[in-house]
Amino acid sequence: MNIRKINAEEITSVVKKLFTDCNYFIGEDILNVLKNAEQTEKSPVGKSVLSQIIENDKIAAAEEIPLCQDTGMAILFVEYGDKVVIENGSFEEAVNLGVRQAYTEGYLRKSIVADPVFDRINTKDNTPAVIHTRITPGDKIKITAGGKGFGSENMSAIKMLTPSYGVEGVTEFVLDTVRKAGPNPCPPVVVGVGIGGDFERCAQLAKLATFRSIDTQNADKRYADLEKELLERINKMGFGPGGLGGTNTAIGVNIETAPTHIAGMPVAVNICCHAARHKTAVI
Repeated sequence: MNIRKINAEEITSVVKKLFTDCNYFIGEDILNVLKNAEQTEKSPVGKSVLSQIIENDKIAAAEEIPLCQDTGMAILFVEYGDKVVIENGSFEEAVNLGVRQAYTEGYLRKSIVADPVFDRINTKDNTPAVIHTRITPGDKIKITAGGKGFGSENMSAIKMLTPSYGVEGVTEFVLDTVRKAGPNPCPPVVVGVGIGGDFERCAQLAKLATFRSIDTQNADKRYADLEKELLERINKMGFGPGGLGGTNTAIGVNIETAPTHIAGMPVAVNICCHAARHKTAVI
């Protein structure tokens, strides 16, 4: 296969559109689940909250304005073809330029500070982005991008379980994390669970899980069944829409896994609010 050349400007243009679109237009998978939740919600207050969330998402799309005031930290999962070369710039620079253009020209809130502890001065353009890159065969670049708000991000957790904990230990850690989060992450939530790998890999898997379409299941039936069980048990907690009580605390649980060490079974839980923003493009 011949080497394919992609101009950096094309990367920038695609990234800009991904971030404006994901902040203006809620995904059809999320909207459909929210509509179903509105129909099944047993709490009148919870039903009203869901109705308002759906109306909010419709207004945002119609007027092309952010569906939430926290337009998030820019996160990208990239599958980078090994036959691709970027011309007239670097991939990372092109991505950050696209993020910069989306957040400044698209009137999206800039939420990134350059130093995490001392200065905490806003970069004023929502860069730098967090870019997770995986090299894949081929001459295409697949980019899945999303804005991750920190009301829910702050509720996430990781635990280095040992194999003796088994599936029961995994289940209890996920439920305990959601229980401790309570109403803080703007329920109904999407719960991303990463299992396996090492410390940082399982956290990355949990984030990736929140980017997976909510109307899909894990390909392994054992994990698909666990997703279903966790969703049912989370919704019995009663936090409900907006944390005001009800039967829809979560609209989905997604699990992603990876091989791990014989002595470990790391688990990470990444919680995402109902504004689960993500869009994908292939270049």
